[in-house]
Amino acid sequence: MTAPVAVQQEVSLRKRLPLRHFRQLQGPDARHLFHRQPEPFGEHTDRDLLAYGLGATLYAPATRPDLAETIRRRADRGVCSMVIDLEDAVADDEVELAKKQAVDALGELAASSEPNPLLFIRVREASAIGEIVDQLGAGAPALTGFVFPKFDSSTGRAYLDALQAATERLGRPLYGMPVLESAALVHRQTRDQELTNIASMLAEHRERVLAVRVGATDMCSTFGIRRDRDLTIYDVRVVADVIADIVNYLGRADGTGFVITGPVWEYFADHERMFRPLLRTAPFEESDAVPFRQYLVSRDLDGLLREITLDRANGIQGKTVIHPSHVAAVHALSVVSHEEYSDALDILQVDVGGVAASGYRNKMNEMRPHRSWARQTLLRARVFGVANKGVSFVDLLTALVKV
Repeated sequence: MTAPVAVQQEVSLRKRLPLRHFRQLQGPDARHLFHRQPEPFGEHTDRDLLAYGLGATLYAPATRPDLAETIRRRADRGVCSMVIDLEDAVADDEVELAKKQAVDALGELAASSEPNPLLFIRVREASAIGEIVDQLGAGAPALTGFVFPKFDSSTGRAYLDALQAATERLGRPLYGMPVLESAALVHRQTRDQELTNIASMLAEHRERVLAVRVGATDMCSTFGIRRDRDLTIYDVRVVADVIADIVNYLGRADGTGFVITGPVWEYFADHERMFRPLLRTAPFEESDAVPFRQYLVSRDLDGLLREITLDRANGIQGKTVIHPSHVAAVHALSVVSHEEYSDALDILQVDVGGVAASGYRNKMNEMRPHRSWARQTLLRARVFGVANKGVSFVDLLTALVKV
């Protein structure tokens, strides 16, 4: 095993403040909204809990001249995970500059006592992982891991081996997040074998794989498709089928699966609509927030909210985002409702089978079939909190947007 390299001793010894969702909500606002406050988390948090804590993972090009300041600003607004992008967002002739800026930004962020988001670098190829780690120096503590684009049976082994070598070199854990988006995965004839091979590779490195990310934009490009603002990714059947198979192979709740994150929502500006908005008016009327509904619709966030809901219904947690306005929507819908929390506690308090009426008297809880759901719900409750009784996603979202 390679001996860990000595990291430059200029790393700040000031105690870093903990990372926590909704830390921008203070005092009366937080007490009004939350029955149970979100817990702090960080690189030493249990892997499963940390994966749920990713939430909305915001991408930023490494070529931004104000990269470190941008990351600080986003963190102040509630972003808890970010990817410094060296791939799609960077021109071929700027890759070396982007690597240097990424390393410089990590060094600057590591010297601060303020809570940094979980920070990952999306590399173009496996060899870049070692190059970056060799240059990190004082910035090493700020790096959580790497994102592996176009991860498949032909590229995956090199990425995972490079991650293992980087972990040994730094003498501390780093996480990897493979992005599943390649044509071999999308094509029906090769998909099952690809997923079988990918599942086997990831199982060998289970403790270092934080989450599996879905790259729906590249999947759509295989067929020359770009979904419209009025449609969710689940309306694009050829891609929805791939997502279903990814969850089937890699998202099982039997201890062999991983957290799978949702694909990016591309839209964030007003446009002329063909179909009626996807948001019902009633929840906004109840919260006296009808103008806020129009704000969401005007920025295509109604489609995003619909897709987030479908993500969770299909076994997916968290989401890749490319615009800061999307973060609040992902996080508001990640808070566990008081009803969900009550049901989850009731289910896990009973070790035998059977059924019982929900404490809300509106459904039946089946003690054995619903146990996996209940465990996952309590993990989400720990990092995103539990809403007070009567608090809706509208209340949470309006509070986040106003902050």
